[in-house]
Amino acid sequence: MFLILALVPVVAGATGDSFLLVIAMRIMIFAIAALSLDLVLGYGAMVSFGHAAYIGIGAYAVAILSLYGIHDLMAHVVVAILAAAAFAFVTGAICLRTRGIYFIMITLAFGQMAFFFMVSLSALGGDDGITLKSRSTLFGAPLLVNNQVLFYLILGTLVAVFVLLRQLVGSRFGRVLRGTRDNAVRMRAIGFAPFPYQLTTYVIAGAVASLAGVFLANQVEFVAPAYMSWQRSGELIVMVVLGGMGTLAGPIAGAAALLLLEEILAGFSEHWKLGLGLLLVLVVLFSKGGISGLAKRLSGGERS
Repeated sequence: MFLILALVPVVAGATGDSFLLVIAMRIMIFAIAALSLDLVLGYGAMVSFGHAAYIGIGAYAVAILSLYGIHDLMAHVVVAILAAAAFAFVTGAICLRTRGIYFIMITLAFGQMAFFFMVSLSALGGDDGITLKSRSTLFGAPLLVNNQVLFYLILGTLVAVFVLLRQLVGSRFGRVLRGTRDNAVRMRAIGFAPFPYQLTTYVIAGAVASLAGVFLANQVEFVAPAYMSWQRSGELIVMVVLGGMGTLAGPIAGAAALLLLEEILAGFSEHWKLGLGLLLVLVVLFSKGGISGLAKRLSGGERS
């Protein structure tokens, strides 16, 4: 998948189709967000319905700092990560006191609180959002004005996030997290308290998702509260489920599949969401493990 993505600028240049670059960047940005959600959903069994709030926090970090004359990308990234981690720590400490449907509803509530807080900020455009005057600078130079530079920076970040999360879930920490997902009572019985592991995972996921917000703001040069709506959180869950929960590679495939399906189906009918919904139902019913599970079966990776 990474190799295919790396070749997109080459194909876009050869065909003269700049839209390929735009859609590929969008896929990678949401793949970063979906990867972060998979950490809490696929490995921690925490169904967060307010995960898009962290995308919004990352995007607004860019917008607010730019208003004050701070245009450096590294500064935007640091502030976005710290703000998202702080929000995740406070809200996660409360959310993790609940379980099941109550956890889902309280994450939704916190996500909507963040959404309406941004809507109320008239200085940042309120519900209409705010247009950025320029993209972030890199090492003091406006390198991100070039779409190819921005593309490969997003791709590099996606690869780095994938590798780091893969190391995390394969570590002792990750094994405890998976054990908590499978049987929290048994983990307590052998001496592991689930709460600190789950809260740490929740904070890491929020910080990673904020990176998607930073890049989304730079790609479209616009920031709005819609980035953190509950509908966006639902789309992230769909990406993870469609690609395959608890696989890391699955959310990347899921993000690509969902966004490409949106573009393809929208070309056939204005009621394209109906067709998308039917396809998602079929995937859930007949493809165990989503796209990644289907790929394993086709490659013979799950022979009985």
